[in-house]
Amino acid sequence: MELKDLKQFVASHDNFEIRVITHAGSRFYQVELEDVEGERHMLTQRAKPILFRSLDDAYMELKRAGIHRAYLVQHVPHDEVIGRDAHYSEPLTSRMPLVF
Repeated sequence: MELKDLKQFVASHDNFEIRVITHAGSRFYQVELEDVEGERHMLTQRAKPILFRSLDDAYMELKRAGIHRAYLVQHVPHDEVIGRDAHYSEPLTSRMPLVF
């Protein structure tokens, strides 16, 4: 989903989830939107995923789009290293609510 389209999406939909995803060892954050149908959309600009350099940068863009609540998800590669499926999108195990 293009950054410019996010604000329009937020204005016309009310049942979606925003995730701010960080990967272990990385200082960058990506934003993902999951809609009612369960489809995931990465926040993009010019068809490329946006990487935010700080959590504050991600907050600012989300606030501009009218978002006031999101989840911080830290992707830790431990499970993948030992052969298990990654579980970073499971609700209660890896998400922290953010309100701004």
